[in-house]
Amino acid sequence: MNFSLDEKYLSIQQVARDLCQSIAHIADEADESSVVHPEIHAALKYSELSRMMVPAEYGGSFEKVDPLAICLTREVMMATSCHLDSLFALQGIGSYAITVAGSPEQREQWLPKIASAEALAGLALTEEDAGSDLKNVSTTIVAGPEGLRLNGSKAFISNAGSADFYEVFAKEGDGFSLILVPADAEGVSIIPAPELIAPHVLGDLHFDNVLLPESARLGEPGKGLDLVLATLAVFRVSVAGAAVGLAQAALEEAVRHTRTREQFGRPLARLGPVAQMLADSWTEIEMARLLTYRAASMAKDDPAATLQQSSMAKLAASETASRVVDRCVQVMGRFGLVRGSKIEKFYRQARPMRIYEGSSEVLRLGIARELTQIVP
Repeated sequence: MNFSLDEKYLSIQQVARDLCQSIAHIADEADESSVVHPEIHAALKYSELSRMMVPAEYGGSFEKVDPLAICLTREVMMATSCHLDSLFALQGIGSYAITVAGSPEQREQWLPKIASAEALAGLALTEEDAGSDLKNVSTTIVAGPEGLRLNGSKAFISNAGSADFYEVFAKEGDGFSLILVPADAEGVSIIPAPELIAPHVLGDLHFDNVLLPESARLGEPGKGLDLVLATLAVFRVSVAGAAVGLAQAALEEAVRHTRTREQFGRPLARLGPVAQMLADSWTEIEMARLLTYRAASMAKDDPAATLQQSSMAKLAASETASRVVDRCVQVMGRFGLVRGSKIEKFYRQARPMRIYEGSSEVLRLGIARELTQIVP
């Protein structure tokens, strides 16, 4: 077994580090923004890292989308800027259904623009009464002589108001379909979403009798849920990568503090309870990192077949990030409570990771269900 990254992946990490270094001076400003930060967007374009979100045929970095490469990139990005991490991740999350099920025309129109970050993508799943329970969506698609009629609303949609198109999940007859909706389509409107504890480019979408051609479909009618699951199979593990990056950054901030601050005649890092929390945090981060890299490597070959491994990685890494950041606040004492400090920002950013792209509780249900099926 080889636990080392090869040169290809080390090179990707270095490009991501260079990008993060170039935007470090505006990272805090961007992370408090609820709209796309133009300088962050421009830096992402310049880095060409969005190319890994599409196949080489359409301007991508690799023959097919590589979950490990994305995971490693998000690990680096999240340690510096959650705004950059989100902007990067959504290029893949919001376009993957086009990659796997789009028509040649859809792919030609959008994927090169995704690769260059010229266009921003969005995936519209969640509704007011449908979060983890996607089968409870009320947005509808009705096919008729004129085309496809889309009606309904989506809530808490990342990139809403900034994306150039949305992949919209909706009920159609007795099934669920996915449809590609240009942001400027007549009848599409944006409503600002509530402000979150960790600001995010977010909004609600409203579709008022939006008329689209039959060619706007992504895949076959009634097969939309399969495309959503395919997207999760590739990108869920990348959330784990981002969580590991956040936890590592928080720990390093706490270590810097505990090495220099003295209490009871010695550095905090030399006091037993503090040393224990630092050691536990480092150990848990390394455990989460190994599980994450393994799951991402498995997803390279067959994402759908290894979805539960990705779920386990996302569960473990996001829960680890919350525990680690909480410990870091504790060992830093009052300095960990200062609004605007790095550790306070990490504390706010860690909490949502246990909810989006599969809450911890829902992930546990799926993992347990799989376990009970494979154990004889």
